Amino acid sequence: MKKSILVTGGAGFIGSNFIPYYIKENPNVHLINLDALTYAGDRQNVKEVEGHEHYTFVKGDICDRSLIEALFQKYDIRGVIHFAAESHVDNSISHPDAFMQTNIIGTFNLIDVAKKYWMVAPGVYHSDYANCRFHHVSTDEVYGTLGETGLFSETTPYAPNSPYSASKASSDFIVRSYFHTFGMDVVTTNCSNNYGPKQHDEKLIPTIIRKALTGADIPIYGDGSNIRDWLYVLDHCTGIALAYEKGVSGETYNIGGRNERNNLYIANKICEILDEVSPKNGNGSYKDQITYVKDRAGHDFRYAIDASKIETQLGWKANENFETGILKTINWYLEKYQKALI
Repeated sequence: MKKSILVTGGAGFIGSNFIPYYIKENPNVHLINLDALTYAGDRQNVKEVEGHEHYTFVKGDICDRSLIEALFQKYDIRGVIHFAAESHVDNSISHPDAFMQTNIIGTFNLIDVAKKYWMVAPGVYHSDYANCRFHHVSTDEVYGTLGETGLFSETTPYAPNSPYSASKASSDFIVRSYFHTFGMDVVTTNCSNNYGPKQHDEKLIPTIIRKALTGADIPIYGDGSNIRDWLYVLDHCTGIALAYEKGVSGETYNIGGRNERNNLYIANKICEILDEVSPKNGNGSYKDQITYVKDRAGHDFRYAIDASKIETQLGWKANENFETGILKTINWYLEKYQKALI
């Protein structure tokens, strides 16, 4: 009998990279992909597993508690890997209400339904559900911002600075409380900035590539000095799988690529690669399209993760550095955007 795992937000960027990977690596699981298909979700992102005997897609909202209860009953859910979230900081500034609903209420619905389905009482699981686990996927933005030095660790105090990061911090605390109060088997992972195939067009790297290819201005906030620790999405997926399968209950694992780059470096690097692999008609570099725009409100200066815990305790390591991962990413987006331009 195959174990059924509920994956939320599996038509989004990270989830849609995780699902094909996990199905390939785990032939004895059945993944149920619950996704509301908001603007950031697309079933085409998981087209490679459509029709797979170990995969089921369900369109629905994690804020719909009755739907979640029905899915647990219908598929006898034995695990949850929770990606679903509103995640774009700019959108959280203009429309924070959606972030509070999905990231806080949605997470509460999921973990509370799981608790009631799997457990008899605090600390006591039904005998058939003793190995059921809830994995919460979160972000390094809950830690706030760093100066020019230092790294986020699992013990860094939370200091969220945007409605997005505040809503994710709240969801982290909900999951933590269900471990400490009810004895649920939970694991949380906090990741650095992901990049790679299938990311939504609104994010930084797809925006740079798309704007370059269409001849538009490439917008960079402020002076481009804001720094992020970049993590190739498939490396993140392997870390999630490891933490879900081998992580210690109640623990948090930070997953980072050890690839700190500022936004201006990112733009210049992408333009340099595009100049080589897809040169502009006539003379000139894509770098000529880089423009500076007014900085985002509350823009955190630097994020960087210390991934030592997951590396030493679970044996995870990133396979890509930024320079290898960005080349793969650009090649994927070239195919996507050039098809659109034909």
